[in-house]
Amino acid sequence: MPQLLDAVVVRTWCGLALDALGRAREEIDAINVYPVADSDTGTNLYLTVESAAQAVEAVFAGHEAAGSAEGPSAAEAMRAMAHGALIGARGNSGTILAQLLRGMAQVVSTESDAARPVVGGELLGIALRRAADSGYQAVAHPVEGTVLTVATAAADAATQGADGDCATAARAAYDGARTALARTPGQLAVLERAGVVDAGGQGLVAVLGALVEALSGQAPPAPPRQIRGYARVRQAERTDVGAAAASAHLVDCAADAVPAGSGPAFEVIYLLEADDPAVDRLRGRLDALGDSLVVVGGDGLWNVHVHVDDAGAAVEAGVEAGRPYRIRITHFGAQDAHSTGFTPPRERVRRAVVAVVQGEGLAGLYAEAGATTVLARPGEPPASGEVVDAVRRAHAREVVLLPNDGTLRHTVAAAAEQARTDGVRVALIPTRSAVQGIAALAVHEPDRRFDEDVVSMTSAAGATRYAELAVAERQSWTMAGICQAGDVLGLIDGDVAVIGADLPDIATTVLDRMLAAGGEMVTLVLGDEVPDAVAVRLEDHVREAHLAVDTVVYRGGRQSPLLLIGVE
Repeated sequence: MPQLLDAVVVRTWCGLALDALGRAREEIDAINVYPVADSDTGTNLYLTVESAAQAVEAVFAGHEAAGSAEGPSAAEAMRAMAHGALIGARGNSGTILAQLLRGMAQVVSTESDAARPVVGGELLGIALRRAADSGYQAVAHPVEGTVLTVATAAADAATQGADGDCATAARAAYDGARTALARTPGQLAVLERAGVVDAGGQGLVAVLGALVEALSGQAPPAPPRQIRGYARVRQAERTDVGAAAASAHLVDCAADAVPAGSGPAFEVIYLLEADDPAVDRLRGRLDALGDSLVVVGGDGLWNVHVHVDDAGAAVEAGVEAGRPYRIRITHFGAQDAHSTGFTPPRERVRRAVVAVVQGEGLAGLYAEAGATTVLARPGEPPASGEVVDAVRRAHAREVVLLPNDGTLRHTVAAAAEQARTDGVRVALIPTRSAVQGIAALAVHEPDRRFDEDVVSMTSAAGATRYAELAVAERQSWTMAGICQAGDVLGLIDGDVAVIGADLPDIATTVLDRMLAAGGEMVTLVLGDEVPDAVAVRLEDHVREAHLAVDTVVYRGGRQSPLLLIGVE
């Protein structure tokens, strides 16, 4: 098994860490009482690592597409992992984890070169030390007994075990982190009162355990169950009191340590493009506005996390510093942090449809049909966290998910699992194209029984064949032969079926092939660069060559595919 941290091991580490956090997510959420008892640390870590894993996969895909036989270096893979975590970081814990990975990536990028393409035990120890130091620097007011303490212990142990190979150093780091995690209740009063270890620290232990397994091929022993609070949660779940009382136990324990009404009401997170001096000024301003301030990143791109009462002021501070985007503002609960009054939560609607779409025109079309949309940009697929956010925006008791892309099915499935833990009834219809989603939406009836509605929508989507026209970016082998860069490709049900030079001709051929087996309705979705004359020509062809077949035309808008075709 591999004993050195190369790019393949980094890729494996991402996958194993995602699996480990997926298994531990509920437990970590349940013991989350610091800095806010909002039961989301495990979920936030999972979503952060999911984004990191997607970035690493994209680097490997780029090398494969370029025909590179060697693949990415360890430095490239680590930089991708750190960057993916940075742009996808969620919550306090996810933001700190992103900075830990960035610290590791800085060491690997500096020390490993063509002569040293892989990372050994000594360098891994140095990388973990930089990670821990970077984590402390990113947090405005570091607190012991948290993930920072666990990261430092991992670095100390790895440095002492650096005489061995990489797997030995990683195992030492894992053991050191486990020991430090067990001590966190004695370092932080809120943990001691709740009878739990630090949730972020437990997540880091899971990530380090995945690193040990990626390097050695053997999973390390799991930390012993000595979490009194979590044991009480599980015991409560087995009684008639139920999970609600179990969750309330941990929240009450946190309230014992934090006086009522003493904490900020909002969590604000955004990505920020800004230079270092502007970020230094931003730190000072946000520190005065709230607490739990973490600013991570560098080289012009930052992830900003803070808890405040005035969310608008936190965003305005970002605008003054640079260009904030992907802004997420979360209220910590219906109970305002500085009020004794209670605002009843908004009542959920019965049912909603959440769809992933590519193109602003398509997003508008879906929204007009009543769907909540997640906009997918070319080359930037959404993470499951964005889908979860959309489900929460929909605020419904029942949700139907439309991924509209075969490659997004697992991402949307992860979002569905998370939504179910929030008490939402969820069904995923495996649509592979936006035109299948349009067919499903056309028969959606929120007033009928959920199962009947899902079956009807699934049948409509399944009865719709789909095609897409695209322009080849490079010479490649396809099922229809060799294509050259610039050729127009006609893909039917995901496979290249036609290659040519003229878009209207290729579209006509694709339509004829799809309608050869029959059809009643043709749906055309045109990208911005396709002139209206193409739609007119295709409509005329369908009317003349295929009797009793109707055609509808939509504009996909900016960033939509060149041309989508659906045949029902």
